[in-house]
This record gives sequence, C-alpha cells and structure tokens, in this order.
Amino acid sequence: MDDSADDELPMLGMDLPETTPQPSAGPYRVLARKYRPQTFAELIGQDAMVRTLGNAIARDRLAHAFLMTGVRGVGKTSTARLIAKALNCIGPDGQGGPTIDPCGVCEPCRAITEGRHIDVIEMDAASNTGVDDVREIIEAVRYAAVSARYKIYIIDEVHMLSRNAFNALLKTLEEPPPHVKFLFATTEVNKVPVTVLSRCQRFDLRRITPDMLFAHFSAILQKEGVEAEAPAIWLIAGAAEGSVRDGLSILDQAIAHADLDGGGKISADQVRAMLGLSDRSSIAQLMATILDGDAGAAIDLARAQYALGIEPVAMVRGLMDLTHAVTLAKVSRHDDPALAEVDRERIGDWVQKLGFAPLNRLWQLLLKGHDEVLRANNPLEHLEMLLLRVIYAASLPDPGELAKRLEAGGVPTMPLAAPVPPSGQDAPAAVAAPAAEPAANPAPPPSASAESPVAASPGSRASALTVAQIHQLLESTGNHRLAVQVYDYMRIIELEPGSIVFAAVPALDASFSRELGEALLAQTGSRWQVRAGEDGGAARPSLGEIRAARIADNGERIRELPVVKAVLAAFPDAKLVEDDDNRHRSNP
Repeated sequence: MDDSADDELPMLGMDLPETTPQPSAGPYRVLARKYRPQTFAELIGQDAMVRTLGNAIARDRLAHAFLMTGVRGVGKTSTARLIAKALNCIGPDGQGGPTIDPCGVCEPCRAITEGRHIDVIEMDAASNTGVDDVREIIEAVRYAAVSARYKIYIIDEVHMLSRNAFNALLKTLEEPPPHVKFLFATTEVNKVPVTVLSRCQRFDLRRITPDMLFAHFSAILQKEGVEAEAPAIWLIAGAAEGSVRDGLSILDQAIAHADLDGGGKISADQVRAMLGLSDRSSIAQLMATILDGDAGAAIDLARAQYALGIEPVAMVRGLMDLTHAVTLAKVSRHDDPALAEVDRERIGDWVQKLGFAPLNRLWQLLLKGHDEVLRANNPLEHLEMLLLRVIYAASLPDPGELAKRLEAGGVPTMPLAAPVPPSGQDAPAAVAAPAAEPAANPAPPPSASAESPVAASPGSRASALTVAQIHQLLESTGNHRLAVQVYDYMRIIELEPGSIVFAAVPALDASFSRELGEALLAQTGSRWQVRAGEDGGAARPSLGEIRAARIADNGERIRELPVVKAVLAAFPDAKLVEDDDNRHRSNP
C-alpha cells in the first residue's frame, strides 16, 4: 500500500467540522439526582441543623445516632450521606479529621458520593423490616471499619421496621461500639417508638419556603441553559409544597413540556396547563359571576372550563385560592409574585367591595363543597349545585345586617303570638284556654304584700291562681321537679281557688297530688284540694303543649318569610331552633 495513503488518513480527521456532536458521557440523570447537595453549603433551608452539626464536630461531641425527620423531599437521605462524608473525610492530603466541610475529593468522600463505600451501609427499612435483618446489623457492628474512620449505617424510612426489630436494635443503639454511627431517616416520626427516639439526636428538617425554592430553581435553570418566566417558576415552587425533590421533578417535566412546544421557554400558561390548574382569568370571571348572582353565566363558565379539561375540583380550589387571596389582601398580608397585574387590580377591587363576613361565608361554602365535589361520582353536577348554593347564599345579608334591617323595619316579620281567629270561628284547642296561657309578666314570688295575687294570710281563703302562676311559684321556691311535672303534664279540668282537678296521666301519680297540695299550703297558707279526674274532653292543654303548638305555628309562618326561604334553600340541612333567650322569655 502506498505511504501517501497512510499520510492522508490523519488529514481526513482534521477536516471534520469542530461542531460535530460528541457522544454523551452517560445516560441522562433527572434534576433531582443531578443536583443532589454534595456539601452542607448546598443544603438549602436547614441552617439550624447545619450549625448544630458544625458545633458538635468542632467540639468533638458527636452523638452515636442521628434521626432526620421531615416531609418528603427536604433532604433527609442527602443529609445522612453528608454526615457520613463529614465524619469520614480525610482531606485532600489524607491527614484531615471530621469536618462540617468535607473536601469531596478524597477517596472516602468520592466513594460515599458514588454509593460504593464498604463502611457506609445504606438500608431500606421498607424492604428489611424483620428481626433477622436487624440481627445482621447487630452481628456486623462488632467488627471495626475496613477503611473508614467510622462504620455508618444509614436506615431510610426507619418507621417501617417491625416492633420486634426495634426492640432487637435498642441495646445496640444505646451502647454501640465507638467506631459505629447510626443515621435514621423517616417521614413519619410518630411511628418510631419513644425508646428509639430517646437514644437518638433528632433533627426536624423544615419545609423549604417558596422564595428559597424560587431561587434554587432559577439557579438550576441557568445552569441548564433553559429560559423561564418568573411566574412559571413561582407556580412550580408553589406546587412543590416545600419539597425540593417534588419541585425538581415538576421542573424536569416543565422543561420537557417547553421543548416539545417548540419555544424552549417555560411559560406560566404552560406550567398551569401541565399541572391541571385552572386559568386565573377564567376563575376570576367565575368569581365575578358568583358575586353578581348570575347563576346561568356561572354554570356556562364552569362547563366551558370542564370542556377544556379542567377538573371540577380544580375549579373549586381556584375559587378557594382567590377567596383566600382577597381575604389576606384585606389585612395587607397577600403578596403572590405569580399574580399578573390585572389579577392584582381585580383583587384590589374586591377588597373594597367585600367585607369579612361574606368572604368567610364564601370560604366555608367552598370548603364544604370541595369535599363533596372530590368524592362525587359526577363532579360536574356537584360543582353546578355548589355554584347555585354559593350564589344564593352570597345574596343573603349577614346576621349583623339582617338585624339592622329588622330594627329598621326593612324585613317583614310575623308576630310570635298566635293569631286571633276571625269572629264566628272557634279558636284552636292549643290556644283557646286563656286561663292556662302563660302570663306575659310572670307573677313574682309570694311576699307579705296584701296586694300579691298569690299571697294570703294563714287561715284565709285561698287566692285564685293560674297554672302559669303555680308553675312560677314552684320554680321560685326551688321545687324544680314538681314544676316540670306541672308544666309538662298537668292538663286542667277544673281550677278554682283552693281546688285543682287535672286529667289523670301515668306521669302524675297520687304522690304528685299530695306533694302539690303540700307545696301550695306552705306557700299560700291555705289548704288546696288537688286530685285527678276523668278527662271527658274538657281538659285544657298543659303549658308545655301550649308552647309547643305556638312554636310549631310560628315556625310555619317564619318559614314563609322570603329571607328564611332563601336561607333554607341555600342550606338544606338547616333547622329552625329557638334561641335560649327567647325560650327563657316564653317560659311562664
């Protein structure tokens, strides 16, 4: 073969364009793994824990067991690995000791980062729950570390261990060999036995605030070379609910969504559509129709949103978020960076128009309706019924305004007393007994005054008493049991001075007649003949029956009031009840 051909081969390689894409160095790693913190400085939102660990390492006061607890995705397992690196770091020169700032370049640091260190054992308690798994740990802790300063056991989701496994671990956990450290992580610390908690140094990892997540996600997007609108990042930070891992997973999805869309830039509308959130402008229009009382427009808007793929429960959540935002804005405590300027102006208008009472009523209605829509077989129907309920309730005045209208005569009311029947008609049986009707002003307790209707000097003839006065007399003297019997069961056949004949009922036996006669004798100084008689239809209703009939009659007429009708329509489970003050006034 000609040598010139061999000389030309390297030249062919030199002629290749420099922009030829190189093969990837490895498979793609999701953002949650790619940007897992490798130093305590990269661990966001846990400054108190980092300070405590740093002081403990500096003073050589290291606990033998650590427990990290918190919601998912705040860095519990990452913190355990960082502690393992901090305890076993030997520095770039191989002469270092435990430090809060591990170098990341020495062999122990790199091996722990890559998950291949022989003395750092990670165990998932969800798949190793039994005593046998713990027994292996107990047997292994007797042997010194192979190449590290400490042998470290990282047990994730430690609350999944069985009770027997926890009991088997207790002795070793309390008095482990000096070369062993235990690092536990859990999301449900309440399931960890107290005996285990007392043997560990506990760190409660906090939720990451939205502003910290915003800054963190913005820095990651800059490193990834992806553009994003600020409201879009705020939406992702809010959807993460304090979890860095959840937020990075959503961010990964948002980047892919933006790339598929063709623009390459993450927008708020794209994120909102990706998360299934209702459009803010549509929710604002729905809120406006509710406050205007336009039921037809509200239902049309809800159906239009449903046709676009927005779930009914998401619409309810959107209304709740808007109600919450307006309420906080009234106390100058609302500052949502994801809000557009038009939304801020709209909220400002509602702040001026709405008071706390209607906002609170709207919140309660939506809160109750949210659970109904969430559990419903047909969520759209329940949403429409919820909107109608909210609209009719929103048009009602609050209790304070209703009281002012009543005082001003702006609301028609019905008298509480039973109506007088027209001439020529018989009065109802429940109200046709004036002698037994409770007095408007109950008689006072007996006194020495000669003008008192219930007082009489000893030996004088008994004064005339009504049933209401007898009941009041018994109540005033503390004879409550006898007063209740008179009120509830004594149906008068004949009532004259010194004589009472009542209809015989099982609740009033012979002892009732004797006790009532003795009580009247003690208070009036005159003897009273009290006996049961045959009820031939002449017995008048008892005081309790009269009051029940009056309340029932008043209740029917109250239900016919327009305001009450609207309330009962908005709250189908509501009932009319008599308040304590009114009950006290109506009692004889």
